[in-house]
Formats: sequence, structure tokens, C-alpha cells
Amino acid sequence: MELFVGLWMFPALLVLVAAGFPVAFSLMSVALVFGLFRFGDALVFQFVAKVDDVASNYVLGAIPLFVFMGALLARAGIAEKLFDAIHLWTRRLPGGLAIGAVVMCTIFAAATGVVGATETVVGMLAVPPMMKYGYDKRLISGTLCAGGSLGTMIPPSITVIVLAPIANLPVGDLFAGILLPGLIMSGLFIAYIVAVVSLRPALAPRPPREELAAVPLAAKLRLTAAALLPPVALIFAVLGTILLGWATPTEAAACGAFGSLLLGLLHGRLSFAVVRDSLYSTLSITAMILFIVLGGSMFAGVFYASGGMESVQILLDQYGLGGWPALAIILLLTFLAGFVLDLISVVLIVIPVAMPLIALYGVDPLWFCIIFLIVLQTSYLTPPMAPSIFYLRAITPPEIRLVDMYRGVLPFVVLQLVTLAIVIAYPALATWLPQQIYGLR
Repeated sequence: MELFVGLWMFPALLVLVAAGFPVAFSLMSVALVFGLFRFGDALVFQFVAKVDDVASNYVLGAIPLFVFMGALLARAGIAEKLFDAIHLWTRRLPGGLAIGAVVMCTIFAAATGVVGATETVVGMLAVPPMMKYGYDKRLISGTLCAGGSLGTMIPPSITVIVLAPIANLPVGDLFAGILLPGLIMSGLFIAYIVAVVSLRPALAPRPPREELAAVPLAAKLRLTAAALLPPVALIFAVLGTILLGWATPTEAAACGAFGSLLLGLLHGRLSFAVVRDSLYSTLSITAMILFIVLGGSMFAGVFYASGGMESVQILLDQYGLGGWPALAIILLLTFLAGFVLDLISVVLIVIPVAMPLIALYGVDPLWFCIIFLIVLQTSYLTPPMAPSIFYLRAITPPEIRLVDMYRGVLPFVVLQLVTLAIVIAYPALATWLPQQIYGLR
């Protein structure tokens, strides 16, 4: 029975989280109690080693830089000009504002890697005109919640930066691996909006004819270039340099942070107040993320040292749940955990247990991590918990009710499951691009 003591760490963790304790403190408390029970005073040395591991992890140094980049872009007015430029090209399409919002979310996710920042910024820009033209409240909610959640699947995702060292995979491989599934998901969102609005035009009334007056092509190209080229240059400075192997994620994040300062300066919106608020936001978010990472590292360390992995393998073998059934159970637990925990916490709890198991069953770790991220993003959008909905709730007018949001996200949850099925059926969608960029692994 002593071998199975480590398995009780998970029920204890769920009890603390359900009681309202912060996730980081819950992870550390459970690790402390079970660690003292099993190892006594020797636990102190293990915890000190974990603090040193997290503090000296070079990859994690990218997190505050990416967060600062996203915070500064959100406050410097760059997103507003970009949304206006995108809408010039989508306004004549069925559901043009909703399509523009998804495109904007995709671009902004590629520039920041932060889910909350993407959804909040695009939501503040897109909700007022959608409400003005009488868009269906469910379509508004579903579009913005689903588009905002693309920050998980479009590189440079903060979640991936945390996942990579835990899964013992290169960040560049994961970034390349999530790119095609992320774009497929974004494309499915746009295709759904076009299809449903074409069938039911009342869901997204077109703007008045005078507002649809043709803009000369030269003017559209000029406005689009002025709004789009700076963010694209920033995306290349970050994502392009990582994928091409020119820079590590931390070096690329530093380039991105410096580039966001230059963009703010070029747009004339860089002020002491903007930089100060961005730094405050960066400090708060980074402290939260790294504290959770430290707690997760301590939790995983005690779990492993207590024989937790051996316990899991014994239980799976006893019930004949090796291979695909074990993979399905891991993904189901990931989906359920995403209801009550933030993305980083789920990564830190599930991945240390999952990676040795999938290696044992001969599953490609890169492919598994991609479908894990898709499942995690789907749970992030799925009612009743749906953290993505509560980001939107904070910025929408009271006319958009919670029930509208719940009903609005359901078609997009189905589209995310379709993406999951596609990547499971065609694993090359997750592995082809990394192989082309970095060679056969």
C-alpha cells in the first residue's frame, strides 16, 4: 500500500482547489505534506533543488518578455489600427465583423502568445461595432471566446513555453507542430461563420450601404500595409527567428519586447504611463505563472519520488488499459482538469505523469503534446466552467447574458473537436512541419 501513497496526492489537490485555495499554494501544500510523510527532513533539499531548477531555467525567461510584449501592444493602440485594416477586406463577406475578429485573434495570438490578452483586446475592439449592427449575441460570444482561445494553439504560446521543458521537447519543434493545427482551427471558425450567416443572414446584418462604399484598392493596400506590416515584422522577429533556428525562444522574446517598444514609439502612443502599466501587468502575470510552475515542479518531484509513476503503471496493467485506452484516459483527465484549473496548472500536473506513459506505449511525444494542447484548449472553451467565457464576461455589456455565451461557444467546441479528430487521423499535420524545418527527429 505504501507504493500507492503518491496517488492520493491528486485527490488532496482537488480538495484544496475546490475549497478555493490558489493553485500554486495547493500544489506546494500537497507536496509539502506528502513529502514530509515519505521523506522527512530530506524534503528540504529536494525543494531547494526545484527552486534552483525553475530559477535557472533559461527557456522560462521568455515568459515575462512575451507577457510584456502583449501588454504593450494592447496599450499602444496598435491593435485598433490592425482591426480597422482587416475589416476593410472582410466587411462585404457574410459576418464580416466576426470574420475580421477571428483573423485579428489569429494575428494577435501570433504576436503575443497570451490567451487572456488576445481575447480581451480583440473583444474590446469588436464587441461595440457588432452590437451596433445587431449581430446575434450568441455569434458574438462564440466568435470572440473561440478566437481568443487560439492563443493556446498559435505560436508563440506561453503554454507551450511552459510545456516544452517538462515534456523534454524543443520549443521550436512544438511551435512548428502547433502551427498547422492552429491555422486549421482558425480556418474552420471562419468557414463556420460564413456558412451559418449565409444560411441565416439575420445573425449578422450587413452595415448600411453607404458604409460599404468601395474603397480604392490603392488606399486599401496603403492602409493595410501601414497597419499590418509592423505586427508582421514583429511576428517574424519572434516566431520566424525561432522556427529558422536563428534565436532561442528567450532571445526571440527579447527581440519581440524591444520591437513592441519601437512600434509603440512609431505609433506615437509610447508614454511613461503606458510602459509603467505594461510593466505592472507583466510583473503580476509572470509572478503568478512562475509561482504555479514552481508549485507544479515540487508536486511532480514528490509524486515521482513517492513511486507515483510505478503506481499508475501497475493500475493500468491490472485493468488492461495500456496503449490507446491509456492515452484516451489521459486526454479525458486533461479535459476535466481544464474545467477547474488554468492551462499552466493542467500542464504541470498532467504532463509529468503522461510523458513516461506514452514513451512506454511507443507514442510520438510531439504528436501527443499537440493533441494534448487541442484538448486543453477545448476544455478552456467548454461550459459550464469555460475560463474563456469569463474573460469575455468582464468586457461585454449586460445585454450579452451568460446563457448567450454558453450557447454561442458550443458550435466552436464542436469545431475544435473536429480539429482534434483531424490531427488524430493525420498525425503528419503535427509532425510534418517540424521535420521539414529541423530534419527527421
